[in-house]
Parts: sequence; structure tokens; C-alpha cells
Amino acid sequence: MTGSVEDPPRNTKLRTARIEGDIVLGALFPVHYSPPKAFVFARACGKIREFYGIQRIETLFYTLDKINENNSILPNVTLGCDIRDSCWYSSIALEQSIDFIKDAIASNTDLTNNVTDQKGCRAERLKPIAGLVGPGSSDSSVQIQNLLQIFHIPQIGYSATSMSLSDKGRFGYFLRVVPPDNYQAQALIDLVVNFNWTYISTVHTEGKTI
Repeated sequence: MTGSVEDPPRNTKLRTARIEGDIVLGALFPVHYSPPKAFVFARACGKIREFYGIQRIETLFYTLDKINENNSILPNVTLGCDIRDSCWYSSIALEQSIDFIKDAIASNTDLTNNVTDQKGCRAERLKPIAGLVGPGSSDSSVQIQNLLQIFHIPQIGYSATSMSLSDKGRFGYFLRVVPPDNYQAQALIDLVVNFNWTYISTVHTEGKTI
């Protein structure tokens, strides 16, 4: 028996997936739904988003494999990744981004190669990300870009379509692979006008259609 979206979160630990490489790309994907409203204080994610989250991770792994196998694309360079769960929730996405920043700061210190923890053991320092892919929502992208650009870390949006993100004066390190909302709206209007349509309807679904 599965629980409802308002069930208490069972695990508040945010997991990561990391593959080392000469260049490491960060990624923020909504692997889980946002925290249930009744438990948002716990910063715990909801249920798994299989089609919207897991498939994006698989796509990134597949893409990196194809690039790394092709010596004509990046010869003698191996791409790695550090994937974090944004849970489609701005606060969690921002927390994950701060971890990326910590790695970047640590790599620039003189103590990077000689750091010990409280127990006297050598502390692990992860290679900082060269850039960030994601997150999915525009609200989260705006907040994270305000942080990343301070450290000159580029960010690529794959579904953030807010017009405000086109302002290079404010978001100089943000790029995206989808058109902003105003371009999409204009394209739809041009299509309707061109075919002289007088009535249109839209159909939306998430996940499998059959």
C-alpha cells in the first residue's frame, strides 16, 4: 500500500550521484516531488518523480558516456558529473547549490591539499564543478544564478523559461537550451495567424500515455 503525498517523509537525507572526471559538471534534477506542505519545515522531499526526475539522470549518464567514448569531441578529457536532487523546491535546490560553492571555495584555498577533520583524518575535497545544469524551475534558477555568478560559475537551464532570466545585466552567467516564454508565445501566435485558426485547445500529460 502506497502512502499519499501528505504522508510524513521517511528519509530526510538528500542523496547524490557523482562520477569523477577531468571536468565535473553539476546537475540539479527534481528526482523527488517537493516536500508535502504539512512537513515542509523538515526540508524532506516527497515521493520519487520517475518520469521527470529519474529519466533526466539517465539521460545525463548516457550523454556523458557518448561524449567520453568519442575522442573527437573532447580528446584526452573525461567528463564527470555531480548530480543533486532539487525536489522541485527552491530552498532545497539552493542548499544543494551552496554545497557546490563550498567545493569551489575549498579548491581555491592554500590548504586544499593538507586539510584534516576534527578527528585528525585527512578531509576529502571534491573537485569543484565547472558549470551547473538546472534546476528545472525558473524561480529556483533565479535564486541559484544570483549565487553562482558571484563565483563565475556558468549555469545552463533546460526548462527555466522566465523572461527575466534573459536579462544579461542581472544574470550574466545563465544560458538555456529552451526559448523564454515570450518567444514561445510569439511562435504560437504566429502559427495560429498563419493557418487562420479560430479555435485551439491544449492537451497535457506527465508520464506514460498508454
